[in-house]
Amino acid sequence: MNWEDALDIAEALHEKHPDTDVLSLRFATLRRWVLELEGFEGDAADSSEKVLEEIQMAWHDLVE
Repeated sequence: MNWEDALDIAEALHEKHPDTDVLSLRFATLRRWVLELEGFEGDAADSSEKVLEEIQMAWHDLVE
């Protein structure tokens, strides 16, 4: 997985943190959790607010 794999990341995060209120999650925490995912190969320097928002919205869509 890499930063552009928002849906895959969202699915993995949802499995690991199922009770999370996605919309109140801070981007700093979201970024850290993404970087900690097994199989994530993206570079920390490549994250941005836009990318994190895409992941957050993909995760939110999964929950809804």
